[in-house]
Amino acid sequence: MASTYVPITKDNRSLKASVDVPLTVGVEEEYLLVDPATGDLVSDAAVQAEVVAKVSKAVPSEVGFATPEFLRAQIEVGTGVCDSIDQLGRCLRSLRSEAAEAADAHGLAIIASSTHPMAVATDLQHTEADRYHTLAADLQEVARRMVICGMHVHVGIEDPEHRIDLLGQVAYFLPHLLVLTTSSPFWEGRDTGLKCYRLAVFDELPRTGLPERFESWSEYERHVQALITAGAIEDVSKIWWDIRPHGTYPTLEMRIADVCTRLSDGLAVAAMFQCLISMLQRLRSSNQRWRTYANMLIDENRWRAQRYGVDEGLIDFGLGAIVPYEDLLEELLDMLLPDAERLGCVNELLHARVILQRGTSSDQQLAVYRARRAEGAGDSEALQSVVRWLVDATMADV
Repeated sequence: MASTYVPITKDNRSLKASVDVPLTVGVEEEYLLVDPATGDLVSDAAVQAEVVAKVSKAVPSEVGFATPEFLRAQIEVGTGVCDSIDQLGRCLRSLRSEAAEAADAHGLAIIASSTHPMAVATDLQHTEADRYHTLAADLQEVARRMVICGMHVHVGIEDPEHRIDLLGQVAYFLPHLLVLTTSSPFWEGRDTGLKCYRLAVFDELPRTGLPERFESWSEYERHVQALITAGAIEDVSKIWWDIRPHGTYPTLEMRIADVCTRLSDGLAVAAMFQCLISMLQRLRSSNQRWRTYANMLIDENRWRAQRYGVDEGLIDFGLGAIVPYEDLLEELLDMLLPDAERLGCVNELLHARVILQRGTSSDQQLAVYRARRAEGAGDSEALQSVVRWLVDATMADV
């Protein structure tokens, strides 16, 4: 990551920030409901509602919440506002445990995977809610392909000008985060050849991808209001960029990630995102900022992360060369270690090395599938084995 720091000048209008500002964190995860015997998705509105109700009743509001998601075979959980990654881990463990227990009461299981290995999108129905009816009517065939799950990480940043400035800087690192989370190699029973097929589906929606760059919070608000006034969107929640300022809470919301099958992997990515924000604040305190690169360049790394995951490296734009992801990760960890020490998440941050060593969920799903095929299993049987692996791995470190 050579030549990546530049001095703050009047021209880029950056604000200096204190490194002592606390950085709260929160996570939302989406799960799929499956029949563990067959591996199939279970699209049942009554079951979805009962699972959500049981989780909501069992979990205190400060720990988190559960809601239905777009599909009847899908639920979402979210943590409360957490002061540390350690607290975040406790909240997510509670939410996963309660969701799994509620699903088990109906003979089902949850899987944390950004696609289902063999579900056919057109066989599924969306949740009965005005919001989802509107979405389905507006997006049509695009909405009917939305058999995808994600993980969103929020970091609290009170000052809106600070928030919009960090939005433009941290976008550089989104492909580095995506690499560690990939969990969507299959689509409708096929190996897609991509480690993250979820983004291929999600990018069919409008207002997705890398965020625009804005010089100020007021400029951002003017652009959003132009779409609302024209009737193109009802509110800012219909902007689905890879990272965005949240419309209700004073957070930056990182949305590019696949949902991590293993909870410990998700905590590593949350820690890395929190540390990245801390690092950028630290640079600002010494009158520096991260160099800005054009979206067309960052998009190239976004594609490489989506297509290859950890296998083929990303472009270091300072060097002008493709660098193995292992090397980039070590450089990133070294850079973020002071922030992890300040925030108390060193172990979680360094877990990224474990992900790289054993592979992401996509790598492991593909290994299970290929091993079963090599043993003589048919395609359907091998895919069912992948779902069984997902059921076990989703709860393995909870």
